[in-house]
Amino acid sequence: MELKYFKLEEFDSPDVPGSGSYMDPELLLMLDEARRISGSVPFRINSGWRSIERNQAVGGKEGSSHCIGKAVDVAASNSRERFVIVRSLIEAGFTRLGVSNSFVHADNDEAKAQNVMWTY
Repeated sequence: MELKYFKLEEFDSPDVPGSGSYMDPELLLMLDEARRISGSVPFRINSGWRSIERNQAVGGKEGSSHCIGKAVDVAASNSRERFVIVRSLIEAGFTRLGVSNSFVHADNDEAKAQNVMWTY
């Protein structure tokens, strides 16, 4: 699989070098497409794959989609970036989004409710 906008290392859990390779290929392709749609707005990855220990350390929920490589958090530094990121993710097919002041969460975990958006 070849990604245009990302390197797998961007998705590594800080405590497990090389763990970006555990990311779901479908999620990565969808994310690459969302980045293309966004135009000039960069997608800076705050969090991709997480070890269980890392997930606990950052206050992630038990059963987090990050721990199975089906979730990503994209940094957003202002309201315009948040809007463009959310719009691009939806256009690319993401149906599970979480929005905070500093990042947008997207996942493609089919085991969880679809067509949902939440705030942090």
